[in-house]
Amino acid sequence: MSFDRAIPYNALPALPPVVELETKAVLKQVVVARTALAELKGIARLLPNQGVLIQAVGLQEAKISSEIENIVTTDDALYRGFANDGEGSDPKTKEVLHYKDALWQGYQWVKQDNMPLTTRLFDTLYQVVKQADDGVRRLPGTRLANPAGQTIYTPPEGEGVIRDKLGNLERFINEPSELDPLVRLAVMHYQFEAIHPFPDGNGRVGRILNILYLISEKLLDVPILYLSRYIIEHKGDYYRGLSGVTEDAKWEAWVLYMLRAVESTARLTGERILAILELKQAATAKAESVLPKVQVPAILDVVFRHPYCKVKFLEQAGLGSRPTCTKYLRALVGAGLLREQPVWRENYFINDAFFDALVK
Repeated sequence: MSFDRAIPYNALPALPPVVELETKAVLKQVVVARTALAELKGIARLLPNQGVLIQAVGLQEAKISSEIENIVTTDDALYRGFANDGEGSDPKTKEVLHYKDALWQGYQWVKQDNMPLTTRLFDTLYQVVKQADDGVRRLPGTRLANPAGQTIYTPPEGEGVIRDKLGNLERFINEPSELDPLVRLAVMHYQFEAIHPFPDGNGRVGRILNILYLISEKLLDVPILYLSRYIIEHKGDYYRGLSGVTEDAKWEAWVLYMLRAVESTARLTGERILAILELKQAATAKAESVLPKVQVPAILDVVFRHPYCKVKFLEQAGLGSRPTCTKYLRALVGAGLLREQPVWRENYFINDAFFDALVK
């Protein structure tokens, strides 16, 4: 009997799947992906201030993850909005910034509070991303359609059914298992997207959970492995993989897709971090020629956290009074490291080289 895409998938099987997940091909790819992740973890530790990665790099994930759901903003608007805490930003830019906030809250939950990934966390992420006060879907009628309006999937419906499936997912994520964590990541991501628990924002919440899971499993220290770019570049394979599991239980193809996404993204992210580190090292020599050497590391930590830097960021970092911090930033402009750009009543000091490294 063929799968009926128009009927709510209340029969979505519980986890773990009753098929062999760790096939020979999967285990081979697990080794490659774990090696790439370990290398990325080591590279990330080269940065003295990992806040650079959590915030500035994380904004790119927020932007690209939102684009998958047709919420589009520009890099310029995004980093300017980041500098202004969203004030004056258009609605789509604000929504991307909410994603960044959700990612940060999730990181705090896992890293500092050492809390497990639970439905309560899922609800919190959804509420921050969507700025909503509701949670798990209660009303029927949700369906996923293609651009032509044809139904491609109808998720489970009924709050009780959805919560039961989320409870099963919680247990799968948090209870001991002999499955490799990266294989579990692939299964977790499929199941969350198949449950589709919220009225909106499920894709974004699911992609944040990917990152948090890697941190909870100690495969990364900070939230820097963002799969959204890979998903956009291989969107057809992504959706075929999801539907292949749903309709034909093609788990191996799906798990391999996710493992390749982890491998590819880890390598690209490592290259990006090394490029940022090289930029910062080159900037240090120039900065030391125009600034007090003792202040250079702290000033560059701020400048390489905010591509659109403002005087108040240096003040907040305890680097001096407003006139002193202004003098520091203008000295970096004179050294060719920053570009000053007045916008209305605000002066931005733009780190073009850092900006380009982030968005390329």
